[in-house]
Amino acid sequence: MAKPNVDDLVKSIAEETNTPTDVVSKLYAETWAQFSEGAQIMDYLTVLTVRRVRENLRNGRPGSH
Repeated sequence: MAKPNVDDLVKSIAEETNTPTDVVSKLYAETWAQFSEGAQIMDYLTVLTVRRVRENLRNGRPGSH
């Protein structure tokens, strides 16, 4: 399975949520770091990270994970 391009994911989330890409990029990196810490299986980490960032931005909680 091909790994998604993070820049494309960030751009998509930014457009969808009307949020600047630098904000989305920072949230993505923070969320990825939180989820990947100690993770042994990384297969779905991208999906979970994208989902959490979208949820946080939609709910007006850009700083919460």
